[in-house]
Amino acid sequence: MTEGLTFHLPDEASTQKLGCALAKIAQTGDVFALCGTLGMGKSVLARAFVQELTGAAEVPSPTFTLMQIYDAPLFEIYHFDLYRLKSPDEIFEIGVEDAMYSGVCLIEWPEKMAPYLPRDIFKIELAPEGSGRVAVITSGSAAKSARLQNLGEIL
Repeated sequence: MTEGLTFHLPDEASTQKLGCALAKIAQTGDVFALCGTLGMGKSVLARAFVQELTGAAEVPSPTFTLMQIYDAPLFEIYHFDLYRLKSPDEIFEIGVEDAMYSGVCLIEWPEKMAPYLPRDIFKIELAPEGSGRVAVITSGSAAKSARLQNLGEIL
């Protein structure tokens, strides 16, 4: 992983803004691993990401379905919530592997699929900070790190 970028997110609107900015740098094959405890804003960020690229009015959390798929102009977005997985091997039953190659993946609770999580990902770690949150974003490659540098301009 490369050195991370840190974003202070004082409210839900700033988390949504970060989700929209990440959507603008997304490319086919990207995996966004959304890490953090319950209530840190993973679903808020993912919802804003999907809405930015699709205009979808409804973006339900895939907590019970495990996966939702959305059509964006340049690729499909696969939104996974792995919270309920009992074993990392279950990812093969829900199609995570194929999704990582053919579209863009937003994966909540990515630690549930370790050791199968690719190294070349965008890792977004959300944690509490005062009355808000902090997001630390790292990437698995120099090329992806270069794309992350554009976030400052977008935000």
